[in-house]
Order: sequence, then C-alpha cells, then structure tokens
Amino acid sequence: MTIAGRFSFKNGEEVIAKQYPNQLTEIERVIASVHADKLKTKVSKEKTMPGRVLYNPRALNVEFKREFTKLGWQSVRVQCDYTDEFYVSDAPERQQTKGAFREMDFVKDRLGIEVQFGKYAFMVYNVCAKMTIFHNLDHIDAGVEIVPVKSFAEQMSTGVSYFEQFVWDLQARGVSNIDIPVLVLGIDHE
Repeated sequence: MTIAGRFSFKNGEEVIAKQYPNQLTEIERVIASVHADKLKTKVSKEKTMPGRVLYNPRALNVEFKREFTKLGWQSVRVQCDYTDEFYVSDAPERQQTKGAFREMDFVKDRLGIEVQFGKYAFMVYNVCAKMTIFHNLDHIDAGVEIVPVKSFAEQMSTGVSYFEQFVWDLQARGVSNIDIPVLVLGIDHE
C-alpha cells in the first residue's frame, strides 16, 4: 500500500517526526508491506453492488496487526468501570455492566495507532475522544490514524469513510485544548 495523504492535526506530523522518528519509519514500512490487492476477496451482497469483488476490511486489519506485531507494537486494553451514580430515582432497574473496555489498536513508546476501515463516526471517535482518553490514562502522548483515501474506500463496502472527508471535518472543527498531536495518514492500494 502507499501513503497518498498526510494531515497534521495539532502539529501531529511535526511532533511525531521529531519525537518518534523510528516509529514513524516503522509505520511507513508496515503500510508499504501490506499488499491490498491480495485482500480484494469480499464478494458484495449489497443491493448497490451485488457480486462485486471488494477489498476486505477485516482481512486488511488482520494484515496490519500481523505486521505491527512483528515490530513489537501491542494493543492496549483498559477496563471501563461504569458508574450508576447518575441514574435518576425513576430509572429502570440498574444492570451491572461487566467486561466493558476500550482498546487502542497499537501502542509503542507512548505513540498510539488506530487503523480504521469503518464508518465515519469511528474515525472521529478515535482522534477526538479515544486518543485523548488514552492520553489521560497515561498510555500515549501522540497518535497516528490510518484511513483509506476516497478512491480506495469506494472499493470497499458502502459507508466506509475516507481521508478527504475526515480532514475537512477536523479542519472545520478546529483544535481543542484537550486534543493531542495526531498524524492522519490516507492510504491507497498499490
């Protein structure tokens, strides 16, 4: 795969290039090592494209996990202890929430990575909430979000978001004081 776009959110590219040059090189190497054309294996059952062979997001995620894991990147999972203190007196019976967690795809040396081939809301959540949460929980100081560019996303299931849309929204949203530096990489198939 290739890197087709780069967007520096809250000086993410500059911070990562300066503080994490070796990790950035590893990220670029992993992206180059994933051969997406071998993962064009999903036969669409969608009404708008029945029978069309598409890139398989699950297979892409498996390949990224395999490559990052080889280089010592690990997922980080944190348990979520949900409170019931905000229920009101007439709320329905309270249920115990067990096994809830949040997980970051890959972390190494306080740099977090999310690889996202899903719906738009997940991209926004990753950068605007999850990375801040993992920073507040003292796991990361900066992040990288890897997403498809539009031409690549169009060859996946409908609803997969893409780099260009995501960058526009981040620019229109602006940066908040709670945000952390993030480099958004838009990737394309070979």
